[in-house]
Amino acid sequence: MAILVTGSAGFIGSNLVRHLRRRWPDTDLISLDALTYAGHLASLRELEDDPGHLFVRGDITDRDLVRSLFEQHDITGVMHLAAESHVDRSIVEPLRFVQTNVVGTMVLLDEAQRAWERRDGVRFHHVSTDEVFGDLGPDGLFSESTPYRPHSPYAASKASSDHFVRSWYHTYGFPTVITNCTNNYGPFQYPEKLIPLTIARALAMRPVPLYGEGLNVRDWLYVEDHCDAIARVFEQGKLGETYCVGGQSETKNVDLVGMVLDEVDRMTGRDIGTGRGLVQFVADRPGHDRRYAMDISRIDSELGWQPSVPLPEGLRRTVEWYIANQDWCAEVTNEEHLRFEAGWYSDRGGA
Repeated sequence: MAILVTGSAGFIGSNLVRHLRRRWPDTDLISLDALTYAGHLASLRELEDDPGHLFVRGDITDRDLVRSLFEQHDITGVMHLAAESHVDRSIVEPLRFVQTNVVGTMVLLDEAQRAWERRDGVRFHHVSTDEVFGDLGPDGLFSESTPYRPHSPYAASKASSDHFVRSWYHTYGFPTVITNCTNNYGPFQYPEKLIPLTIARALAMRPVPLYGEGLNVRDWLYVEDHCDAIARVFEQGKLGETYCVGGQSETKNVDLVGMVLDEVDRMTGRDIGTGRGLVQFVADRPGHDRRYAMDISRIDSELGWQPSVPLPEGLRRTVEWYIANQDWCAEVTNEEHLRFEAGWYSDRGGA
């Protein structure tokens, strides 16, 4: 096989590429990433000399480039993760999100369909988000049958791309699968996101921002578990179907930040509770959904997937990684990225 992974230098993408090299050692991987602010080759450095991995810098909206990759490498599968994913940025630059998340997805679908018409075995896996479903409310779980109700330009662009992927299956018979996943966390996540930003600021003993009163609830999934789910759906998922992926670890943001701060205290030898004094509540962002949570019964019953890393263990691994990889953090960030003008941080666990 030859697999095209888009968004491969981002958080989930870079973790996925490493996961696939271990899982499918004989498969050629073609990584495509535009290397915007959240994508960095530093996240793929360990694969620099791997003959089974090729990195290509480019945009998924570049039809000529995408076509050439399919033709030159005889690609048999696409794992599509490339996306603009920062909610605050989507409020300021919504058209940019439409261009990448909608137009880019359509270019990939069109070129993958051309390849499928030339040969059998092509498969397209679109990686999406729980935000397409909107605000869950205090009870219940999102499932594959939940109506779409996006509340931000980011979520609307991802919802649109989901619909296009699904339409390619129903209109053309093109073999697609979709996963909608909840918040991810773990190594190589860009430090404007909630957990790595909390770690960085706690290490520097600087204020840790938290939207509103920190009562927004998210379901957190360790990124390696997500990579396993993506690969399993790609391998075994029923064509034309969608699978919800979640961590079964619902936590209020204020509690999550407290857990991270306590872990930083523990690993730096400070008195436990020192970091909690750094929390600073800031004005909430527009359209901030209160709660997300996923029903994973389908992917469990059909494919035998469940998360394997409990939240406390995943947070311990994550804090440990960021403390040990301060050089990576310095290389991929600067202060203007960490305090984006539309908000202090994003509580999304995306790319």
